[in-house]
Amino acid sequence: MSRRYAWVVFALSFGLLLSDYMSRQVLNAVFPMLKADWLLSDAQLGSLSGIVALAVGLLTLPLSLLADRWGRVRSLVIAATMWSLATLGCAVAASYDQMLASRLFVGIGEAAYGSVGIAVVLSVFPRALRATLSGAFIAGGAFGSVLGISIGGAVAQAYGWRWAFGVMGVFGLVLAGIYAVVVTEKRLAPRQDPAGGGAGTDERDRLRVLLPRLFSSVSVVSAYIGSGLQLFIAGALIAWLPSYFNRYYAMPTAKAGATAGLFALMIAIGMIAGGIASDRISRRAPIRKWAVAISCSVGSLVLLMTAFRLPTGPVQLLVLGLGTLMCAGTAGPGAAMVANLTPATIAATAFATLTLAQSMLGLAPGPAVTGMLADRLGLLGAFRLVPLVAIGATAAFLIGRHSYDRDVRRLTGLAPVAEPQKTEVPS
Repeated sequence: MSRRYAWVVFALSFGLLLSDYMSRQVLNAVFPMLKADWLLSDAQLGSLSGIVALAVGLLTLPLSLLADRWGRVRSLVIAATMWSLATLGCAVAASYDQMLASRLFVGIGEAAYGSVGIAVVLSVFPRALRATLSGAFIAGGAFGSVLGISIGGAVAQAYGWRWAFGVMGVFGLVLAGIYAVVVTEKRLAPRQDPAGGGAGTDERDRLRVLLPRLFSSVSVVSAYIGSGLQLFIAGALIAWLPSYFNRYYAMPTAKAGATAGLFALMIAIGMIAGGIASDRISRRAPIRKWAVAISCSVGSLVLLMTAFRLPTGPVQLLVLGLGTLMCAGTAGPGAAMVANLTPATIAATAFATLTLAQSMLGLAPGPAVTGMLADRLGLLGAFRLVPLVAIGATAAFLIGRHSYDRDVRRLTGLAPVAEPQKTEVPS
């Protein structure tokens, strides 16, 4: 496979991830409009956001198992088509119940994408780029959130909230069509074994042996838990910052969405920076990836706790920006640790398990719990409690670091070695 085609695969997979999160997060930009039109509580608004992550969490693992066997590219195209059509369903919803049902189908469509998409990307690049590519790919979620919130807010203010959903749905359908034409299982075959529906008994037996290794070590379980808990904070911020700026800074929908989009961009930059820092620091000692994750978790705790105790104004925004920069910097190191601690044969399933943890521990409860707290304490009071989740994430990463060397030896039968230095994609 040529280097150019590998980057085309990355670009199109990244584009679908943008569409995924644009469709998911456009809702957050129109929270104030939905609250006014349908007289919804913050808990109901949070449920509209959280149900997508809940569906992703519950269905990612089984759908990724199917994708590993049935064909990853085919699965990605079907998934993108479903979430795009469901987003169009949100545009015509006439009640909270109809919107909730449409959002559920958005989640079903998105369920297999994150883990399968990143497995496709990592399969066409060398091992030394794993943390960088993982961080960059996962950051596509935050970049998609930026676009979904910013563009969605602007479109909603100009044409109404229904048009905001419509624009996102059409964009996803167009991109899914392009992906289906350009990326094929056959062209990926030189670097990955196509997963086909005709897998034989030997393949099924091999999977039965390998699947328990998804949870066979303390360090990989710690990576799942730490990554999931840390994304509780990022998910809450992305979902509720537009409403925070609307309520506490008196910003209109478009400006609140654009401002929140800048903070979502900081989250994306932090994801990429965390992955790059992890790769560079751990070239000769892979265990240092844990130090990057721990530093990001502790830093986000201190900065966000401080930010939401400051008065509204430039100083609060500055400290909040630094906190959002660090709150998801664990994504790249966490994904790289999962890749290092599980067999390559079940890569998509391993990332599905990571996505399950991120959804069930972070992205699903983050917006929903914040909404419930906001109904009782106000949104500012809720935001003052959310960063405390980083304490649990830090503890998980510390436990994972302590067990890492022993667990790598169990997996490979060898002492941990430095990451390979070659970074070019083979032609």
